[in-house]
Amino acid sequence: MDVDVVGCAVSLHEEATRANERRLVVLSGPRDRGYDALQSILESLPVPITETTLVGAEDRLRCEHLPQERAGDLLGKTRTVIALDAHDDLRPNALGKVVGAVDGGGLLVLLLPSLEVWPDRRTEFDASLAVPPYELADVTGRFKRRFVETLRAHRGIAIVDLERDRLEADGLTDPAPRLAPAAPAPPRGHRFPVAAYEACLTSDQIEAVAALEGLFDDGRAVVLEADRGRGKSSAAGLAAGAFAAAGNDVLVTAPAAGNASELFDRAGELCETVAMERDEGDSGHEDGSDDESREDFEEPPVIGPGRVETASGGTVRFLEPTAAVAELEAADIVLVDEAAALPVATLEALLAADRVAFATTVHGYEGAGRGFSVRFRDRLAESSHDVTECTMVEPIRYAAGDPVEVWAFRALLLDARPPVEALVADARPETVDYRRLEPAALLEDELRLREAFGLLVLAHYRTEPNDLARLLDAPNLEARALVSDGHVVSVALLAREGNLSAETRSTMYEGGRVRGNMLPDVLTSQLRDEAAGEPAGIRVVRIATHHAVRSRGLGSRLLERVGEEFGDAGGDGALADEENGDPSADEDGGDALDWLGTGFGATPGLLEFWTENGYRTVHVSTTRNDASGEYSALMLAPTSDAGRTLHDRHADWFAGRFAALCTDALDDLDPDVARAVLRSVESSAGPPLALTDHEWRVVAGAAYGPGLFDVDPSPFRRLVVRFFIDDPEPVDLSDREERLLVLRALQGRDWSTVADRLGYPSTGQCMRALGDALCPLVDHYGTDAARSVRDRFAGD
Repeated sequence: MDVDVVGCAVSLHEEATRANERRLVVLSGPRDRGYDALQSILESLPVPITETTLVGAEDRLRCEHLPQERAGDLLGKTRTVIALDAHDDLRPNALGKVVGAVDGGGLLVLLLPSLEVWPDRRTEFDASLAVPPYELADVTGRFKRRFVETLRAHRGIAIVDLERDRLEADGLTDPAPRLAPAAPAPPRGHRFPVAAYEACLTSDQIEAVAALEGLFDDGRAVVLEADRGRGKSSAAGLAAGAFAAAGNDVLVTAPAAGNASELFDRAGELCETVAMERDEGDSGHEDGSDDESREDFEEPPVIGPGRVETASGGTVRFLEPTAAVAELEAADIVLVDEAAALPVATLEALLAADRVAFATTVHGYEGAGRGFSVRFRDRLAESSHDVTECTMVEPIRYAAGDPVEVWAFRALLLDARPPVEALVADARPETVDYRRLEPAALLEDELRLREAFGLLVLAHYRTEPNDLARLLDAPNLEARALVSDGHVVSVALLAREGNLSAETRSTMYEGGRVRGNMLPDVLTSQLRDEAAGEPAGIRVVRIATHHAVRSRGLGSRLLERVGEEFGDAGGDGALADEENGDPSADEDGGDALDWLGTGFGATPGLLEFWTENGYRTVHVSTTRNDASGEYSALMLAPTSDAGRTLHDRHADWFAGRFAALCTDALDDLDPDVARAVLRSVESSAGPPLALTDHEWRVVAGAAYGPGLFDVDPSPFRRLVVRFFIDDPEPVDLSDREERLLVLRALQGRDWSTVADRLGYPSTGQCMRALGDALCPLVDHYGTDAARSVRDRFAGD
């Protein structure tokens, strides 16, 4: 007897609607049969085709269609039914975006091959994990196997085996009836219209709207944080409508206009309500009669795509982020929706607005890349804004405990967390054990997987659902951890790079794209070193330490053990045995490699950390990273003669070109980063300081006499670069003097700009301060020609 697929889906939809929850239908088996079943389901459900989206490679239905790479178009939107075709591919990031867009009472439908064979199939995403020298056959199917296990283990998920005409699970949960929540009341002393609060559905949303009232005042910033489906965009929309009704110009931005659709819907509805209420309040005379000839009724708001205009002169308007940054001064209030999906550099630029709010997701896909939390929060705290924070917990799109949300959080580890503080509070470098986190063992140990991945998510701005699949399946990735009483306190994600064939190296050198191998790729394609991909290395992709035990040296201890393992195979680098025969133990030493390396958004603190652990800078990117907003530094720690040769030639090249970069691509590099970068370069790098006698007389004359820097900046730049790389103890300059050397001598900023930035009263005093800063350098490095100039003028 054929399975009743339609009856199953209809029953699930009815139950989801009653419970205001969502349900998941898995159609596994031949693709064509899956689409036939899906078509029958859609024809039987009381859902308009406009509320249905198909996400997949082919446009097979009459509804909206998006390929997986455009799943981000669904951020900030809701659909009653979304079908995801994963026969050709399943990208974890796309799934994370899709799940959050399904509304309460809706269905998520997954079209999959047979669940028994699917984990062994390799797709385009799998191919992206096979970075050279590895091949597709080296990629495992652990992520898919775990994914299938979660489908079978969680409630609210129907699994239909179309190949065998069998209903594996009906997904019905028979939930208890829910009591209707009490209507929330507006807060006392509210400044927004009552209608703004009457439109709220939860007390959390009331609090969020009330927090946004703070933007009536100058110098304020508001942060709304929530999981998907908590109504943060709606709260921002109600506030936007209230501000516009009061005559304010509200500028809204988001990754794309479609992401702010919910915000504009709520803003338009509120403006219409406020206009009607004002009319009703003014429509009658004291005697109760009406006057149809009155012309002072408030005009209704004009509502269009990405724009709301009110009779009071207020507006709510959308601009793409780049355009919004250019319009900040013209707006009264700026609202940033889906802020976690924007680059940190863009968020920083938007912070220039006097009154600004950021609505951001905590665990949903767009919150999994933690640029907002990890990097931007510090910038926000350092700003001049008075910051109000509001966290929304109560779901609005669907009821609390929604089965699909619970499943998605586990399947993608969106809510992964490190261990609670009490479990790791006593961790010290001398008490922890070094462990290899084998993917196969992690698959069997959910707690350790959650702890390790949770550390990576919370500590790094770029960790995302795709990284879970990489951790479990990518042949070039490995993980190492420090464990305290069985709990992960520090974790490093490592990538094997290099050891590339001559053919692959030639492809990179000639501009071809080669997956992975970030360090060899940059050194080869950008820095024109075709041999850079020959030595084998390990790049530290991520390193994270539990926040409760930071500043204890655990991160450095982990790097030390990684260096021992991979720099000295079979020696002291052998991994400690796990107690009780834990399968993640490995008694053998690591593989002897040529180098350890890393790349990251450069900050003074990070550069100092890596330098202290033996890594040295060989390159700084010439463009800012979109996610971090910072220039990236590449660092190497050689572990063999081949690695030392690779490091030394690139360190020499970097030291030689840095001064020129500072007046060109890096002319806006923060001076503290520039100082830290140069101090992280091997002291032997670059040619020895070789100034002619004439050049020394020019430098010494500017330091001790009436000479001028502007006459010939070149020798000054070479001297300053050598000073920072050497960092000689006898030369003791203040931070302000060192920043002056960077801004004027290296970056060539004009005198007035440097004086203003460093707080010198005049350009003349700034020029004299540069001379004073150069004096110790002349004393330390100067030749007889320099000393003769010094002696001639030192007494004047």
